[in-house]
Amino acid sequence: MLNHDVKKERKDLYAPKAGEFVIVDVPEMPFLMVDGHGDPNTAPPYTEAVEALYTTSYTVRALAKARLEKVHTVAPLEGLWSADDWEVFRTREKSAWDWTMMIAQPDWITGDLVDDALKAAEKKAAAKKKELPALERVRFAPYAEGRSVQILHRGPYDDEGPTLRRLHDEFLPAQGLEPVGRHHEIYLSDPRKTEPAKLRTILRQPVTDAG
Repeated sequence: MLNHDVKKERKDLYAPKAGEFVIVDVPEMPFLMVDGHGDPNTAPPYTEAVEALYTTSYTVRALAKARLEKVHTVAPLEGLWSADDWEVFRTREKSAWDWTMMIAQPDWITGDLVDDALKAAEKKAAAKKKELPALERVRFAPYAEGRSVQILHRGPYDDEGPTLRRLHDEFLPAQGLEPVGRHHEIYLSDPRKTEPAKLRTILRQPVTDAG
């Protein structure tokens, strides 16, 4: 069976060059998602959301292989971020952040298969007497961004500020563009296993013509 890996199939979206802003067209894609609010470093709902997403994604993968005879690599974790005041991202006031954490799914994954995966994950967790409170908040839905600007950031998450300032204060005005929609990050590195200086994160911002 051929293995589907979105990072390899869509290198234009998941493998940009470091330090270089690129304009891309992002199509509608299916995702598992969990919504929440607060500092991702300290808010328990964030940790619970990420655990539920990975648990569901790996269960979906197993069911797809068994039932559909199709294999895929679980995609990287992604996050949509927003707040009432954009400045909280530059100042890193994380307690004011709203987030939607998500993991992309192949086009052949259906809502019925996801429902079965959630039931299987709940049953397995119950058998192991493991708490997965965010499973009930997992939803399966399409998400489309269209025209966007993205860049690969290398280094700690808290060092993203200067790059975001260049994006909003320099690159977008020079291109006659303005931001629309939520700030998007794609985490190519596992922070549990990677030194902060070596983290690789795609920063993406949907845009529209200025004015």
